[in-house]
Amino acid sequence: MNLSIDKGFKLLQHLLDRAISTFTGLIELFYPRICAGCDAHLMKHEENLCLLCVQDLPRTYFWDYDVNPVEKLFWGKIPVHAACSFLHFEQDGVVQHLMHRLKYEGHTAIGTELGKRFGMILLEKQWFHDADIVVPVPLHVSKELRRGYNQSSFIADGLGDVLSLKVNLNLLERTEASESQTKKSRFARTENVRSVFRVTAPEIVRGKNILLVDDVVTTGATLEAAGAQLVGAGANKIYMATVAVA
Repeated sequence: MNLSIDKGFKLLQHLLDRAISTFTGLIELFYPRICAGCDAHLMKHEENLCLLCVQDLPRTYFWDYDVNPVEKLFWGKIPVHAACSFLHFEQDGVVQHLMHRLKYEGHTAIGTELGKRFGMILLEKQWFHDADIVVPVPLHVSKELRRGYNQSSFIADGLGDVLSLKVNLNLLERTEASESQTKKSRFARTENVRSVFRVTAPEIVRGKNILLVDDVVTTGATLEAAGAQLVGAGANKIYMATVAVA
């Protein structure tokens, strides 16, 4: 009797699996899963990026440097214990394409995916091994409402997941809606964000090692301004990680 019931359950499971597979196939027929990098159809084992795009990502390999160019951006400005970027950002390159889709087209899974891939390298290389909290650089509330999300929070989620660290989305607040940094000089970028951040809970920051996360670093002005507030609130160490460096 029990054998018959077991066979019945297995048959039902098989039929259910077939039905789900058929339904998934129909969905993909009308709404195909495409690579965020090249728009090719994804294979079943691929998520967000196809294997070719993953292999072609322009990695910086800064994690193998004794001192890397991102860390040098903060010399003489704020005490950054370590900083690293995953990819090179090039005009009209795949990383620019991915960042545009992440920031402006709602492809938030790209942020999580790249955060996880970066996180796996950092974990292997023992970077940021004593970090306590991951903090994404915040957007001003008005910009986040317009966009619907903060792209850096998804990168932080990916990193935090792999590094087994908690992500705090509210520890930093952007108090002013500063102008776009895209076409500004280094001096203008620094002045543009000098006083736009505030630590909301200094008691959480005090004595902790904070991993500050953003999407792209260019001159480092935004990260510098955010990091300065964390230092002022009593953080023990400041680490910085970005998906890309321009």
